[in-house]
Amino acid sequence: MFERMSQEAGSDHVRAKRRRRRREILHAALHAFRRKGYHQTTLEDIATHLGVRKTALYHYFPDKDSILHECHQESLGELDRILREARRLRDAPEQLRHLIREHVRVMTDTLEGSPLAFEVTALSEERQAAVIAARDRYERALRRIIDRGIRDGSFRRVDSKTAVFAILGAINWIARWYRPEGVMHATELGEAYAEYLAGGLECH
Repeated sequence: MFERMSQEAGSDHVRAKRRRRRREILHAALHAFRRKGYHQTTLEDIATHLGVRKTALYHYFPDKDSILHECHQESLGELDRILREARRLRDAPEQLRHLIREHVRVMTDTLEGSPLAFEVTALSEERQAAVIAARDRYERALRRIIDRGIRDGSFRRVDSKTAVFAILGAINWIARWYRPEGVMHATELGEAYAEYLAGGLECH
């Protein structure tokens, strides 16, 4: 029994170490993608940032495409989470403001300002289709929130599809200019975007 418990504890330790190393690789990749762009970044660049040989990366990811896909999966998982949080809030304006603030945080913290939103076409066709489908679901959820706000008088009468494209376009463009070492912090940026983008829709 004690031997089995020891083996399980050892396995937990190995799994935790592996998860930690995968996170370190993703962090190094995001740093390189932001600095050089996805297409110009090599596995050698990522390995150099970590201080390891390129072959060490193959224990965790078979290729650069897999690293990019994992980055997308992490960000999409975050978006699913903040959607669940938003649904528990009182009304459409609160929900939209929460989504915008948290989506900005995903761009600046989870993705570290890397322009991955513009790199979907670099994925394999199968992975690309899955990412696009997940994004479409997110867009539809945003539209439903705006439509609900229009119906109850919280938001001005606008075309919700255009409004969502404007909101997502503004948030995605953060990757083109944001620098983590800059003077504006993610929290301040999220609040500002929520005020500009959601506030512009609200009836006052």
